[in-house]
Amino acid sequence: MRYVKEIATGATTLAVAVGIGFVMQSGEAAKARYGETARNVSAPVNSLFNGSENADVLLEVQEIELTSATDPVSVPVPQADSNVQRVSVPAATDMPDESDVLPQADGCAIVAGAQAGPAAMVDLSLTAPCAVNERLTVHHNGMMFTETTDANGNLNLTVPALTEQAVFIMAFSDGDGAVAQAIVSDVAQYERTTLQWRGRAGFELHAREFGADYGQDGHVWSGADQNVPGMMRGDNGYVMRLGDTELTEPLIAEIYTYPSGHSVQSGTIDLSVEAEVTLDNCGIEVEAQSLEIMTDGTVKTQDLTLAVPGCDAVGSFLVLNNLVSDLKVASN
Repeated sequence: MRYVKEIATGATTLAVAVGIGFVMQSGEAAKARYGETARNVSAPVNSLFNGSENADVLLEVQEIELTSATDPVSVPVPQADSNVQRVSVPAATDMPDESDVLPQADGCAIVAGAQAGPAAMVDLSLTAPCAVNERLTVHHNGMMFTETTDANGNLNLTVPALTEQAVFIMAFSDGDGAVAQAIVSDVAQYERTTLQWRGRAGFELHAREFGADYGQDGHVWSGADQNVPGMMRGDNGYVMRLGDTELTEPLIAEIYTYPSGHSVQSGTIDLSVEAEVTLDNCGIEVEAQSLEIMTDGTVKTQDLTLAVPGCDAVGSFLVLNNLVSDLKVASN
């Protein structure tokens, strides 16, 4: 029998007034909500989603702090909490060449490339022969995530563009890196919402399209099979997770995309942020940031600080409503 109750919480909002609600659910209710085998968040980006693991429970949160930043790119780094790292990318004043090369020792030049593809996606490539199996951070319009080069110092991945003039900065921890740019002419045809965080904070971005309930067709998240052909036809959206989860304290981003420019349906897409209570985050504060593309092309950012219940609640899930805006879609 499904057991749900709403939890009263303290919420502090800075800069804008935004209401957040969240739900507590446990045991059998969570299995009914997500299914017996419904959680896989480690699928490689280029495979575009598959696989599953177990799901369990939702629990209460003690405190939520939400802020809204007016600068869509610069994000303050909290000095007192090492659980989440934020990085700042200065806004570019001049667009770089499609492939920029930073000075390196002979044979160690780092070369980056970007090629626009279908569905406002960009194929990124990086060649760094002297940085094999090295961690790097990819920055794009406020979004950031960490990846790793292969045994030859190469990296190839597909990234959803958040702006028409899409600039990607790929930076190693020693300061070396490269920049690539692509013109993504169809980016306005797609609605995109991004959630990003550091480490194993347990966050997930969920979309319930046009009245779909959890576990039904139209419930789109990183643990469900993704219908990419359907997205290309305008039938549905999809969620892509970026970031190498095998790294220590990786930066992770999830991006929900809906093809609003050629949607075959009209109505509302309900978006929510959810977090699993795990041994990695129980009893501590975790942080996340959302990025939403507004109709004028600017990026709205909001920061979330969440006090996770203690480790006796491991296996539970926190559902946060209204952190990200629902989408209103018209058929085309």
